Amino acid sequence: MRAGNWGRWGEQDERGAINLISPSTVLAASATVREGRVMALAQTLDEQMAVAIGRPPLAHHMTRDGGDYAAGGRVLGRSRYADDVVSLGTHTGTHVDSLAHLWYGEQIYNGHPQNSIRSQGASRCGVEKMGPLVGRGVVLDVAADAGLGLLPAGAGIGVEQLEDARRAIGVELEPGDIVLVRTGWLGRAGAAYFQGEPGLDLAGAAWLASHDVALVGADNYAIEALGERATDGFPVHELLLRDHGIPLMENVVLDALAAARPGPFLFVAAPLPLRGATASPLSPVAIL
Repeated sequence: MRAGNWGRWGEQDERGAINLISPSTVLAASATVREGRVMALAQTLDEQMAVAIGRPPLAHHMTRDGGDYAAGGRVLGRSRYADDVVSLGTHTGTHVDSLAHLWYGEQIYNGHPQNSIRSQGASRCGVEKMGPLVGRGVVLDVAADAGLGLLPAGAGIGVEQLEDARRAIGVELEPGDIVLVRTGWLGRAGAAYFQGEPGLDLAGAAWLASHDVALVGADNYAIEALGERATDGFPVHELLLRDHGIPLMENVVLDALAAARPGPFLFVAAPLPLRGATASPLSPVAIL
């Protein structure tokens, strides 16, 4: 069954709504820069950070350090160096989901078959197909608009809340926009962060898709509203990723940005070109 944006950019398309980002939208986004101030929107990664159940913890170890030289390690001329290895799931910390991440039925985005995703990775819609993500960013600060530090777990964000947050900053959404929804949930500590969350409901997600946004991000771990247990699947992921080809950015740090710039800004990020991956760690920045 055809759905959403399937076929809009051709039968072989694997980039989805990122196709809405063009030289003209990038130029328009660059015109929002007024101060030259750069703000980081990524979580710091370390071995103490909580991860969702079923996903591997981050591991970081040194393969060469100062102790090697204290123990008589070989010095190359006068040069000494340190080296290390990091192991982490692609859905750890601030990251972007590729269009191969989630689907229903037997087809992923654009009708590509689910058997294109095998044990060695996704031959269709992997994260390497995205390319750099540059465009006009807009924060819809739903938590602040509701007068709350953070929304409660399970609270759905629908059309009315999104419209209210949009009107509060006086911005009309434009095709190719990168929309970030602030729930305040990232302030939750440790394992409590993964015990449900506020987020988009299905109507709110459809409203964003109807505005031809290129990407959707949020300061939570799954974009959509979840109770303590997700027993009915992930309908917002289904609608945005599978039906409309809109990638999702999770665990985006938004508090300082929302406080500093309620209006549009230049958003810049680049996924790691991990061939066949269903996500990539991301270090996005906002340029004000």
